Amino acid sequence: MDLQVVLPNEAPEMAPGRPADLAVKAEELGFHTAWLPDHVLPPEEYGDFYGGVYEPLITLAHLAGRTSRIRIGTSVLVLPLREPFSLAKQVATLDRLSGERLTLGLGVGWDRKEFDNVHSDFTTRGARTDEAIDLMRALFRDERSFEGKYYGFDGGVFEPRPRGNVRLMVGGISDAALRRAGRVADEWQSIEADPEKFAAQVARLRDHTDRPIRVGTRISWDGLESTVTRARALADAGAEFLAVWFGPEADYETRMTSFMESMR
Repeated sequence: MDLQVVLPNEAPEMAPGRPADLAVKAEELGFHTAWLPDHVLPPEEYGDFYGGVYEPLITLAHLAGRTSRIRIGTSVLVLPLREPFSLAKQVATLDRLSGERLTLGLGVGWDRKEFDNVHSDFTTRGARTDEAIDLMRALFRDERSFEGKYYGFDGGVFEPRPRGNVRLMVGGISDAALRRAGRVADEWQSIEADPEKFAAQVARLRDHTDRPIRVGTRISWDGLESTVTRARALADAGAEFLAVWFGPEADYETRMTSFMESMR
């Protein structure tokens, strides 16, 4: 099972270089991937509930410049809050500059107030997400036109194009999220699932597709012994990757180190 870290990004007072410093440490410890969360304009203060103070794609570019092996990604970027043409350009550029280490983790969002804040239609967020994914994949394949209900173009040239499709991770446990993952994802990520629930969710996902999709989840730190026990149980339940959020930023290095030492 690949062990991953969700980097802290919920404290406005956090030093600008801190995420990259922690990514360097995570790489040294042997973590497979470093993730960042995303919120654009949440209705309440950033903190444990709302992460994403630093814009994740820009921050991941900084991380990419400080690291060389660890994969980087979003867990998860709220796609329907974004304009998909600019997003595709950012994603393709970041993937190229990072040495093709990017995994684009996507979700549809859940906070209606945040959608209202940025004048994005909450009710069509799922349909727009599906179409935006198809649009980005068309751009990455050098298709010169695309016609959808929400997005389209005719005769445009897109660069830089990825050498292959940027690796796509879909997050979420709703039926719609599982269908979306079954249709287009390379990876699927649950959240805070216990082993029994995780296995049931994977079974539901497999009902939607026979495509090979890597499956995993993300959990929050709950003390060393408890977190290690949960990690091993999730591996036994079939998790191929596990992302851990280690709590307050000040404790991250100590907790990351103790966790990786205990999992060896």
